[in-house]
Amino acid sequence: YLFPQTLLNPLYFPLKPLFRTHKPHCTVSSKNPIADFFPANKPDPEPSFIPSFTDDDKPREECGVVGIFGDPEASRLCYLALHALQHRGQEGAGIVAVNNNVLQSITGVGLVSDVFNETKLSQLPGEMAIGHVRYSTAGSSMLKNVQPFVAGYRFGSVGVAHNGNLVNYRTLRASLEDNGSIFNTSSDTEVVLHLIAISKARPFFLRIVDACEKLEGAYSMVFVTEDKLVAVRDPYGFRPLVMGRRTNGAVVFASETCALDLIEATYEREVNPGEVLVVDKKDGVQSLCLLPHPEPKQCIFEHIYFALPNSVVFGRSVYESRHVFGEILATEAPVDCDVVIAVPDSGVVAALGYAAKAGVPFQQGLIRSHYVGRTFIEPSQKIRDFGVKLKLSPVRGVLEGKRVVVVDDSIVRGTTSSKIVRLIKEAGAKEVHMRIASPPIIGSCYYGVDTPSAEELISNRMSVEEIREFIGCDSLAFLPFDSLQKMLASDSQKFCYACFSGKYPVMPKEVKVKKVGDFLDDGLNGPMDSIDGGWVRGPKNIDGEKEIDPLYQQSKI
Repeated sequence: YLFPQTLLNPLYFPLKPLFRTHKPHCTVSSKNPIADFFPANKPDPEPSFIPSFTDDDKPREECGVVGIFGDPEASRLCYLALHALQHRGQEGAGIVAVNNNVLQSITGVGLVSDVFNETKLSQLPGEMAIGHVRYSTAGSSMLKNVQPFVAGYRFGSVGVAHNGNLVNYRTLRASLEDNGSIFNTSSDTEVVLHLIAISKARPFFLRIVDACEKLEGAYSMVFVTEDKLVAVRDPYGFRPLVMGRRTNGAVVFASETCALDLIEATYEREVNPGEVLVVDKKDGVQSLCLLPHPEPKQCIFEHIYFALPNSVVFGRSVYESRHVFGEILATEAPVDCDVVIAVPDSGVVAALGYAAKAGVPFQQGLIRSHYVGRTFIEPSQKIRDFGVKLKLSPVRGVLEGKRVVVVDDSIVRGTTSSKIVRLIKEAGAKEVHMRIASPPIIGSCYYGVDTPSAEELISNRMSVEEIREFIGCDSLAFLPFDSLQKMLASDSQKFCYACFSGKYPVMPKEVKVKKVGDFLDDGLNGPMDSIDGGWVRGPKNIDGEKEIDPLYQQSKI
């Protein structure tokens, strides 16, 4: 490679894929994008429409990434791996493949199966590919923010897929724009591409190192160039990233091991926190650089909620972790009951652990519909708890006349939990006892998880007894924080508990976007300053005593 010592400003990255598979659902181009999206005389979407039927009272992992090197069907394998990671993001998907030194990209809005078909995959030949699935709470104008991104500059092209969140994004972007950089998206990932392009380091992987040294926050990324696949994980290792290998020698990187399993790749190891792995034909896999890294702070919510139970995350079985969480709850918060049920699907394994330890039968008291679409029209005659009833159906034969323990993974706002309790009682349950397989969530996440601001978190505003009264159950218990740490034993210090403690390993220096699907990150156009009503300022002290939010939701949608 030949790399420039300087680059002409302004920088311009044409982040448009070579193949467009979907047109944006709407175009917003005013100076006040939120006003256009929700006009002043109609502050909310049409009330007869329910915009989303995901678990709206759960934290949301925002991304899943895949990288494959050395397989003639790289894009197809990437497609399958993204299927396995679909739980990490359902609003957008994309693949970039390399063929004859050309990076070709297809991205689209929707599920992986909505975006790709045989015709589109045939347009992505080559032995190297990266892929991405993305979560967002709104999908109206987000196509241009669907990854992977492809950037072209004087000395080549680079594609990137990113899982995480940069806490110094605005500072970096402002600095780049002051020097003439032009941004084509509102994603923090584009900052990484600009930093790579202006770096004077050589060879290419050192440009990535140089760029990453300026980043603060969470990032697990895969990059692709004309002849290299690069994987990098932030120094704290907030978000997971694993490496595996297929029998033909192809190297695979993915957010979870469940993606390796589907494409018959053998799990080898994690990408270590602060590690940069470079794969090419000449040298194979090389760990060419380790960024300076402190003690790891891996996201504990991967084991509580995000990851699939059949994955191994941070070297631990997710299934085994959740089973033990349930056992701890049965030991430390026992209650006389007749049956144990789960809030599907994420509460099932913890419920099995609770039932086994308590010696009480586990049964399916709630049946989840897997066929609920993205938008439903509610009848004019309002149906109470309409959204929950579409997703969950109680089994009267299991619940009627019974003392029921309901195991769920977490409580965020408490709104869904109250509806579930009411649903179970309406089905005839004599008593409803909620057991939550995580400690109370009191802090918002700044490392790539879509959580509400602290003021919206019910555990940050109420005591356990007050929450119990709010959701209407007969008893309520959370997984004790001390017991969680004790269960993790020697690995305890390697996890991030900011959402439970308010103590942030990397202090958020800036504001974060919430509501309307993260205004900026959904591709709404307009100057940064025009959306300050949607930003939430980060906490100001590391002890977690209080999150000061002077900008908190000046415009609540």
